[in-house]
Amino acid sequence: MAGKGDGEGEGNVLKLENQISVIKYVMLFTNVLEWIIGAAVFALCLWLRFEPGINEWLTILNATQFYIGIYILIIVALVVMVVAFLGCLSALQENSLILLVYIGTQVFAFIVLLAGSAVLLDNSARDSNFQPRIRESMRRLIMNAQYDEARNTLAMIQEGIACCGADGPDDYGVLGQPLPTECRDTVTGNPFFHGCVDELTWFFEAKCAWIAALAMLVAFISIMNVVLSIVLIQALRKEEEEAETYNK
Repeated sequence: MAGKGDGEGEGNVLKLENQISVIKYVMLFTNVLEWIIGAAVFALCLWLRFEPGINEWLTILNATQFYIGIYILIIVALVVMVVAFLGCLSALQENSLILLVYIGTQVFAFIVLLAGSAVLLDNSARDSNFQPRIRESMRRLIMNAQYDEARNTLAMIQEGIACCGADGPDDYGVLGQPLPTECRDTVTGNPFFHGCVDELTWFFEAKCAWIAALAMLVAFISIMNVVLSIVLIQALRKEEEEAETYNK
């Protein structure tokens, strides 16, 4: 009977070791994936922040609040890449203390990813704080269209994205200004149908949607890694208990 018990104990230990190995390799894969996606979020956010044309438009239109969400995601993307490295290290070393620290950092990253994405979309998407700021700035430029600086700025924006006025060509008539040639299609001669508020919103929304989607994917992987870490900690503790029982 003693030999049978010893065999069962050894079998349990080996079974736990195999389970731990599987969890470790899954964690290594998810952390590498998390690092890659985090790096992609970091690169896209840097591009949006330092792309000259985008920066110039946002500065002119007094909509630089757009960058708040970008800054948050740049910081959290760096955190995610460091945390992913920590996850690989903690899984390989099978250290419960490092795993607990890793769980805390993953939870922090998850919360900040959600916050950064929400702020980014709130300053770039339709029905957000972004549109009123653009509308106010465009109307102010139209009202001052008799001055060269405002007229040149309007020309740059309207020609650049093929739009007219804040909400359409009627804005010029309402604000007592003549319709400029930049508001017309060079082929048909007709005014552009869409206003610059809609065109700019679609322009930024399309780019920010990709960043927000990647950030949400990283947040989902973070939750997976938290669950895997908890399972790994429990498996390591059970392995220690089984080993102690077997040695006795």
